[in-house]
Amino acid sequence: MQLSDFDYDLPEDRIAQTPLEPRDSSRLLCLNRQTGAREHRVFRELDTLLAPGDLLVLNETRVSALRLFGTRPSGGEVEVFLLRPAIEQGEGVFEALVRPGRKVLPGQRVCFPEVGLEAEALATTESGGRLLRFEGDDVLAKLDAIGRVPLPPYITAPLENKERYQTVYAKTPGSAAAPTAGLHFTPELLARLAERGVLQTRLCLDVGIGTFRPIKVENIAEHVMHSETFAVSPETAAAVNGCAGRVIAVGTTALRALESAARAAAPGERIAAVEGSTDIFIRPGYTFRAVDGLITNFHQPKSSLLLLVAAFVGYAAMRATYAEALENGYRFLSFGDAMLAV
Repeated sequence: MQLSDFDYDLPEDRIAQTPLEPRDSSRLLCLNRQTGAREHRVFRELDTLLAPGDLLVLNETRVSALRLFGTRPSGGEVEVFLLRPAIEQGEGVFEALVRPGRKVLPGQRVCFPEVGLEAEALATTESGGRLLRFEGDDVLAKLDAIGRVPLPPYITAPLENKERYQTVYAKTPGSAAAPTAGLHFTPELLARLAERGVLQTRLCLDVGIGTFRPIKVENIAEHVMHSETFAVSPETAAAVNGCAGRVIAVGTTALRALESAARAAAPGERIAAVEGSTDIFIRPGYTFRAVDGLITNFHQPKSSLLLLVAAFVGYAAMRATYAEALENGYRFLSFGDAMLAV
């Protein structure tokens, strides 16, 4: 298949600019993968759509990236996108993207006078970013005070509450973007699911900035997938391997982590406990080993995420489901509505 097979017209006014309140008031388009039947529901009804013994797998990563604006000592604004702490490089060192990069070469500095911080560029990373070492007192608190939420580039509206771009179960810092399928859950919905007998377990996959990078080759087999770190604990592996119902990934990130863990599974098991990095590229033709169901938002045309959905539900079903969502006024992308495919 070619990249052009995964194109569709997404009007700008269908890209959700702000999240709905409450979180679980988003719409939910349910797809039966066996019959192709589709049903329109509301996300808060999820507990009535799953069965006792089903297992939800949640990605508990927390967005720790920040968008900052500083200045060079000689003048001129510098935009800094802090991706993650580079703990292995020392205290106060972060991996970052900077713009304009040619103005912040190793040895040069960026100033943040409003909080009394300076950063020195130590080195250029393999991806073209920078290692920045921040100097000053209370670095983390000051960065959080001036940092903006690193929303995807297609969201231009300001976000008043930073926590609205975190899941309610976010725990482990490390992501440059939120696992957005999880944004629909509330503590109350999670409690109702548990009362119904729907099991829950967690893993961590740190969402990288590469998730927003478009596929640039027409032959999708030539696409080089970005790498992301992930961890599946022994407890989560045991829950998945012992699941008597359906294993349902909450988001494409949870699905990628599970299918990556399946690569290391012993005979007779779905997945293994494992941590490391994964560049798994799931596209039509892929054979799923770990997952029976998927909760996900509606994704950009020609994106690796859309290819993953097509692989899971079938290409024709993906096209039909997206067409129905557009026809029925669904909101798309990170703050948009969701679909459940089982």
